[in-house]
Amino acid sequence: MRHYHHIDLPGHTVRTENLEGEAIVRAGRYLIARTMTERQLGSVDPLSGDNPLIFSAGPFAGTNFSNANRVSVGCKSPLTLGIKEANGGGTFAFALGQLKIAGLTLEGKADEWIMLHFRKGGEIDFLDAREYLGMGNFETAEKLHERFGRKVSLAICGPVGEYQGLLAGIAFSDVDLRPSRLAARGGVGAVMGSKKVKAIIVDLDRMPPLHERRKVMGAVKEYRKMLDAEPAIQAFQKTGTAMVADYTNHVGGIPVRNFTAGQSIDTESGPFRLGGDYLREQNLARGGVQTHACMPGCIIQCSNVYADEDGREVVSPVEYETIGLLGTNCGLEDPDDLARLNYQANDLGIDTIELGGTIGVLMDAGIGRFGDVQFMQSVLDGMRQGSQEGKFHAQGTARVGTALGVKRVPVIKRQAISAYDPRVIEVTGLTMMMTAQGADHTAGNLPSYDCQGKTAEELVTVSLDIQVMCAAVDSLGLCVFGRSVTNEQLDFIVQAINDAHGVQLPVSFFRQLGRDTLRLENEFNLAAGFSETDDELPSFFYTEPLPPSQRAARFHAAEVNTAASKWWS
Repeated sequence: MRHYHHIDLPGHTVRTENLEGEAIVRAGRYLIARTMTERQLGSVDPLSGDNPLIFSAGPFAGTNFSNANRVSVGCKSPLTLGIKEANGGGTFAFALGQLKIAGLTLEGKADEWIMLHFRKGGEIDFLDAREYLGMGNFETAEKLHERFGRKVSLAICGPVGEYQGLLAGIAFSDVDLRPSRLAARGGVGAVMGSKKVKAIIVDLDRMPPLHERRKVMGAVKEYRKMLDAEPAIQAFQKTGTAMVADYTNHVGGIPVRNFTAGQSIDTESGPFRLGGDYLREQNLARGGVQTHACMPGCIIQCSNVYADEDGREVVSPVEYETIGLLGTNCGLEDPDDLARLNYQANDLGIDTIELGGTIGVLMDAGIGRFGDVQFMQSVLDGMRQGSQEGKFHAQGTARVGTALGVKRVPVIKRQAISAYDPRVIEVTGLTMMMTAQGADHTAGNLPSYDCQGKTAEELVTVSLDIQVMCAAVDSLGLCVFGRSVTNEQLDFIVQAINDAHGVQLPVSFFRQLGRDTLRLENEFNLAAGFSETDDELPSFFYTEPLPPSQRAARFHAAEVNTAASKWWS
């Protein structure tokens, strides 16, 4: 059995549901889509008390099942105005699972700033949070650990979320107590700020009871063996997500200077200093940590701890999306510059994709120069101070770019396009067009798929197939980086779920869960007023061929959606 808590913020009361079996399994992204759709919340103001904020842990939460302790956060997005599920690693879902909590929903708005403390004995405390207001995430975490000890996990609304900046995420503790694992996208931190919830503290305890504990522990060991033997996992362990930068730069699909080029440097003329290979060698030489797990039990360990030239920690982690949007997209070439800005973004609790997209359009507008680190720092300083200009920049790429009349505003559904130029990396581009989540690569990313010469129908089929798998993974608290094993071992995964929760789900459940999630998300966005025009790429992707490949986007939303309709039928 697991508990699901409905938190009434104005009244400081809690209604608890007891869940069993399949109700525990249907979690994460699916639960968010079903809840938001069934409650007919498409027309709500996303920053009003009518918009719930949902935290959901998967069926393996609280165990050491590798890469199975991600937490999903969902609501109506104030950034896209559509459905949003943002998920993060760290220890938060792990802690929820250990307290036998399947999830919680924040309802309404608190009258004053509060924190919630979920205690081992089952109590839930409503605490005054006013002394923590305006603090960066790292100072907040330090003070909360001084007060509650080290055996807790935190979810923190940073200073930008406090004033409802739309690029604010929610920061979760990593295994070393850093508040640096973010559910970053879609403005979920702004929704937490609108509810006046500064932090959620969850006690760590012990592994929750399982229906067939011995079988599940056997599955944990077997899954680790499968991951260890997989070459793709070994590559993640060695280089981390930064390795993707070497590939996208090589094929000319990494965003450079607000998507005006696809290659930061020709690697034949010198090293690509923001690539995974260069970062790895430099970081190891400085004494940094290159293989680091963000969540308990995960052996993929694709994170890192980046060190400066004196061997001191700068930030953890430096990830590919940050490299692409906050790095090359803004004209940066020095990884030390990127790492320091990355730390500031983590301290503010903001999405580095949306931040990089926003600064890119500011630079394109001539307000700053590409590669100007001091200008980028000034943007972050303004957001930290909550100045009028800082709050404007915190509204994100679409609103800033439109207000300034910038020609190239790289967004879909008002959300910044992630670090895969859709002119070259076409399947991922089609995913970002089709998904109800906005321009989100994690909805279905296939960066190395050979798209040359293939039709819209062929590529849409490939995209939707991977979207189904990603939606299922997001609904089960799994990390997509295990998909080279997970997606090939569905019978194993479903059997482990059955053993954990005493259900008898067929193998077909996995894909059906993904399909159901996508269907519900599309239904929500239709009710929220989305139309085919919201799926279209910005026009410059069609009219400006991308150097060095000189490729332009081939497919418009009408053709893509026609192909998608055939797939669904």
